[in-house]
Amino acid sequence: MDYIPPGSSVHGISRQAYWSGLSFPSPGDPHCSQTLYRLSHREVGDLLTKVKFGESIEDLQTCRLLIKQYIPTGLFVDPYELASLRERNITEAVMVSENFNIEAPNYLSKESEVLIYARQDSQCIDCFQAFLPVHYRYHRPHIKDGETFTVVHNPDLLMYCDQEFPVLKCWAQSKVTAPCALNSKDICQWNNMKYKSVYKNLTLQVPVGLTIHTSLVCSVTLLISILCSTWILVAVFKYGHFSL
Repeated sequence: MDYIPPGSSVHGISRQAYWSGLSFPSPGDPHCSQTLYRLSHREVGDLLTKVKFGESIEDLQTCRLLIKQYIPTGLFVDPYELASLRERNITEAVMVSENFNIEAPNYLSKESEVLIYARQDSQCIDCFQAFLPVHYRYHRPHIKDGETFTVVHNPDLLMYCDQEFPVLKCWAQSKVTAPCALNSKDICQWNNMKYKSVYKNLTLQVPVGLTIHTSLVCSVTLLISILCSTWILVAVFKYGHFSL
């Protein structure tokens, strides 16, 4: 069953944290039995992912975590905003998808991918967190219900460690090639981590317009456009200086 956080609004989800526990399966090895992964999604505007491991890994200082987040067609990530946030050292996220159009409406857009290099939490020795700003796309108006739903699927978790840990063999299900760091040209073989989610995916409630308001919205928009154009032309002819 999809999880719909309470407090959804036009601007997103309230800032209360919503946690869903994800536990790694244990294949019988005693090294694999005590690890817990936790994932938190917060408001649309800020998508915060937190990862917490148990006591199976003694030293995470040599490990890096890369989150591959799939952005559904109902949402988008602004690459220019990401560039600004990277310059201010707020996040280490980069768009993977090419030919990405942030202006496209929901029904003309495609799913996109973002790589987020998670940072270790200074207040938790075995925790990682990653920050990603996301926004709603325009959706078609509905006949009756003034809302629709967008599903954010759980991300892929990629992990790379400079030294081998026995517990990695318990989680890794495949190898994925990706840059070793945000600004690095070196390529690393990341472990695609296998986990079992307590809550499957995050479902966002998105407000949309109603078709019965289409004529009204178009009429008001046209009227305002005419008034603004008229005001600009009057100001130009009144205060403008023209030379032949």
